[in-house]
Amino acid sequence: MKEQPFIRWDWIADHTDEIWARLLEHVQLTALAVGIGLLISLPLAVLAYRRRVFYPPLTWVTGILYTIPSLALFAILVPYTGATSRTTAEIGLVSYTLLILIRNIVAGLDGVAADVKEAARGMGYSPNQLLLRVEIPLALPAIAAGIRIATVTTIGLVTITALLGQGGLGYFILLGLNRVFTTATMLGAVLSALLAILVDRLLILAEQRLTPWSRARAA
Repeated sequence: MKEQPFIRWDWIADHTDEIWARLLEHVQLTALAVGIGLLISLPLAVLAYRRRVFYPPLTWVTGILYTIPSLALFAILVPYTGATSRTTAEIGLVSYTLLILIRNIVAGLDGVAADVKEAARGMGYSPNQLLLRVEIPLALPAIAAGIRIATVTTIGLVTITALLGQGGLGYFILLGLNRVFTTATMLGAVLSALLAILVDRLLILAEQRLTPWSRARAA
């Protein structure tokens, strides 16, 4: 019997449209999760920064969510949001971004020099003006680092949501495992890894463009 090749390039060539569609789905799931996570985390982090009493409970709750195994979290959500629902996938994915983003945003705001804030107050800045015009811009490197970590982590977690029918590139990993088909498994795994590396590099470049002063200071 003729031995099957380890990678069937002909199968990959015949499924380019589906590969592209699954790649776009992976990117959409990731972007939506990180975007929603940032919208939730930013006001919570600002609250924790201004009122330190809220920081421990916030990190405790988000820390618990972060430590729950992904499959267990999806299983808990399924009875309420549906077994093949994108809502189930996104709630789980967003949950894993919160701890990373809140910690990095608070750390970035804490890192703003006290004399810079005092100078801004001396110029008549209100607390909100100080936050928007001084603290957040100077905290951008730490915030961007949190976004990078959350994004790369989410790219990896999206592959698991294939079990919910919402897995992007994880679809190929699951397909390969179910059919003992190495080509599909390797395709999903390699593309997921390459996507994570590419997005990480793009976010680094974006951070450098948005915070040129931090690069100059490091030099």
